[in-house]
Amino acid sequence: MHGEGFATPSGTHGRDKWKASVARNVALMDAVLAKVNEEELAVDKFDAAIAAATDDDPLYDVEVYTQENGEASELGVHPATIADRLIKMLHARIPEYTQQSKVMVQKHGKPSRIVRYWFPITVGILSSSTILRYLVNRKAEILTWIQEFGHTIRDFWINWCVEPTRKVIQTIRHDKDSEVSIMSKRSLEGDRASLERMVVDFAIDNPGNATETGNPLTDAEIASIRAKVREGDLTPVLKAYEKDLSSPFMGTIRGNLIRALLIQVQKTKVDVEVAMGGIDALLKSQELVFGFVGLTPGILVTIGFSRWVSSAFTSRRGADASRKQGHMMRQLRNIDRVLTNSTPTEKFGELYYKDHGLLLCEVHVLREAAYRVMPAQVFRDFVEDVEELVDVRTGIKKQRKVVNRIRWAYKRYF
Repeated sequence: MHGEGFATPSGTHGRDKWKASVARNVALMDAVLAKVNEEELAVDKFDAAIAAATDDDPLYDVEVYTQENGEASELGVHPATIADRLIKMLHARIPEYTQQSKVMVQKHGKPSRIVRYWFPITVGILSSSTILRYLVNRKAEILTWIQEFGHTIRDFWINWCVEPTRKVIQTIRHDKDSEVSIMSKRSLEGDRASLERMVVDFAIDNPGNATETGNPLTDAEIASIRAKVREGDLTPVLKAYEKDLSSPFMGTIRGNLIRALLIQVQKTKVDVEVAMGGIDALLKSQELVFGFVGLTPGILVTIGFSRWVSSAFTSRRGADASRKQGHMMRQLRNIDRVLTNSTPTEKFGELYYKDHGLLLCEVHVLREAAYRVMPAQVFRDFVEDVEELVDVRTGIKKQRKVVNRIRWAYKRYF
């Protein structure tokens, strides 16, 4: 029947050949439906059984249908006979095949849920009382663990992510409340003003150490002393201090030595505050950097946890994709085995019925797996190649070439 029934017939002889092809196909379908559910029939003997069934079938042996006066000739068969056979197939063969297929699937297919999960169900039932007793006895502790876990996550998010982010935003907006500082505001001005007053009072009380003449200080001289104090010059105090060091006891009694020491202590305090002010200015200039440093740990922990959760689901999806791709590779291997181990017909080099059926089953599974893995456009191209693969009219050699084309054209999905 190679090539018959696939082209539009032309002429009387062509129409007769087309009718004969239809009759043979009806007989072949009837024989397949009758033999496919026989359990005692071996797979390797299926083709022989179909051939034996069709050899005795008048529909299959018909060559040319010729109608004379409305009756069938000795070489033909009446269309009513074919119609009766089709009706029989629709009402008897196909329902019987469907019922037998369900029975076979139920017998040899996937077990029921009870059979598959009886062991964990039994363990769960036997240990349910112990688990329930444990949960009831530790109910308060479990609730406390859950609450503390929630509080920990909330506090971490607020203290290490939200608050540092808010401070960084305030720093960018030059918010005064967000300034980094290691000393109080206007502390240096107050101590420096106090030092000026102390030095000026000391110079007024001891004009001999402040001027060469020793006369009372004028306003201009007092202003000059104030300016020098702002620059760190304490000459009047140091002169008195040097003079009193020659006789410390008398200097202590008169009070100038102790007073000079206290003024120098104040001067040291001012110098320390000036140095601290420089450090404070440096901190303020790098305030944004410190803000990001405080924000970094929380962000890193959050990103790390998010990536861990994402990788957990991604690895699962990747494992599923790898499993699907491995399944497709096994299906392609099975298809190649079917084509390699099959013996083609002598006349046309086609597959026998058994091998063709195995090929159709493997290709169907491969197509279903490819639908879940390949993009839409690639899948459409893949379907075209698959349809060419299952076309037995092309011959086994061409089908093997199609398998090779599928292997290199879609290798990224296998």
